[in-house]
Amino acid sequence: MTTPLRKDAARNWQRIVSVARDLVDEGTPLQLNDVARRAGLGVGTVYRHFATPEALLETVAAPCLEALAAHGQQALTDADPWRSLTGFLFHTVEAQVTCAALPPVAAAATDAVPRTTELKKSLASVGATLLARARDAGVVRPDLAAADLVPLMCGIAHAVSVHGGTPADRGDTAHRYLAALLEGLRTTPPSA
Repeated sequence: MTTPLRKDAARNWQRIVSVARDLVDEGTPLQLNDVARRAGLGVGTVYRHFATPEALLETVAAPCLEALAAHGQQALTDADPWRSLTGFLFHTVEAQVTCAALPPVAAAATDAVPRTTELKKSLASVGATLLARARDAGVVRPDLAAADLVPLMCGIAHAVSVHGGTPADRGDTAHRYLAALLEGLRTTPPSA
């Protein structure tokens, strides 16, 4: 159990995270000294809250990861294996192209914040379960492995970042690319 922050410390934490989110959204790498300057806080204050830029980046990405994990849990309750898998993948790729903090956090081999590790493991487990259900139902290619999902989603997110048009167009582009990919993954029903 963590102790609640004092009001001034909580305000500082919010200010740091808000500045970091703005920097990430504009594509600027996080440097704690720069965050402190832009937030109008002492460097020591920023370091007390976030020991590393990675910890700060993971904190910025946390709401997105939590929303994806919640959607994943909801997808597990859907009885239709194709719909639950594709719905989860659409939410995932949309999050990757709308939350600038998510791709680097998802791609990182190690995590600075234990909660990030927990959320990433949960998402991997949900993806593997949804894929196994779809494979068992015969609606996806049998050679598709759970380990293939992350690189495929990252590939789409990268393609959208390069060719996706304006930020307003990126969600639609990601959906179009994913729909094309999913058609390639889906098995064709046997001829009658």
